[in-house]
Amino acid sequence: MNSSKTPSPTSAEDSESGVEGGRRRATINDIARLAGVSKKTVSRVINQSPFVRDETRERIEAVIAEWGYAPDPQARGLAFRRSFLIGMIYDNPNPQYVVNMQLGLLDGMRGSGFELVVHPCNRASPTFLTDIRTFVERQKLFGVVLPPSVSEDERVAKLLNEIGCSYIRIASVELDKPEHMIVGHDRMGAGQAARHILELGHKNIAFISGPDTFRSSHERRGGFEDGLAEAGLKLAEKDIVQGAYTFESGVACGDELLARTPRPTAIFCGNDEMAAGVLQSARKAGLTVPKDVTVVGFDDFQIAQAVWPPLTTVHTPTREIGKMAAEKLIGVERREPRDATKTEPSLVVRESSGPVPS
Repeated sequence: MNSSKTPSPTSAEDSESGVEGGRRRATINDIARLAGVSKKTVSRVINQSPFVRDETRERIEAVIAEWGYAPDPQARGLAFRRSFLIGMIYDNPNPQYVVNMQLGLLDGMRGSGFELVVHPCNRASPTFLTDIRTFVERQKLFGVVLPPSVSEDERVAKLLNEIGCSYIRIASVELDKPEHMIVGHDRMGAGQAARHILELGHKNIAFISGPDTFRSSHERRGGFEDGLAEAGLKLAEKDIVQGAYTFESGVACGDELLARTPRPTAIFCGNDEMAAGVLQSARKAGLTVPKDVTVVGFDDFQIAQAVWPPLTTVHTPTREIGKMAAEKLIGVERREPRDATKTEPSLVVRESSGPVPS
């Protein structure tokens, strides 16, 4: 009796493969032979070319799944004379922003054959630009995504243009040609926060800003001041303290503001990490939020709902922005139209904001 059995890869390419689970790891040549097609056809299926018949595509995908074949991004880059790697270059003190951005980029890259390479950096380092150049050239990157505050550094954009690397900048305002930009409109979101605080009747209001090195800090302050100006109010310089977009800086700024007499009845924070720090500061001072003081944040990251009371905050779709950035960057090779991509923030009202204390 004859038995039907899928043939195993031959030893013709043994020097190119390792051994997994007792059998040699399949190569693209093996997949082509087992599926009864050319190597070029397998490559087309891997790269999601529309020029493959459905029946052939299904047969190749079945063989790929059976043998657990996964193309190596670097090897594909050599074969196609380009890289299948996308870099994310960031200098951001907020870990949740970094995680959300990575998740969004991976969402946008799913099914494309591209892989993500992450590169943290320090804008204050004397080797900042040299390190970026080395990273891009060593990895032979297809392109890079630049979140704030790296995206706000004109030297980086100039460097990437010089070495011919495609890039997308994510920023609160339009800083480059439309095809390079994802714009978040932070000023608009901060204005919404100001109007909400005013509607609750507050007039003794303080603001905790982020670092001066972030364009978002200036945009969020500007938008908040614009919103207050609509009601004829203006922030006094003494009511503006600078944080660092970190929980610890929020605690320190909250300690300073809540020790004042009279203390502010509402505090708007440049991000949720600092707002969470103010909640901690209020507890230390024996104050109740929002009965004694209203606290409003910005970003609507996971921490906004993990703290008590949950934070009223401005929602910015960070993960969605990451997805847009990846899709826009990958669209470069498909020569898709690339206008400036814009997103709008929105206010999310939760338990940390309330009327002026009686």
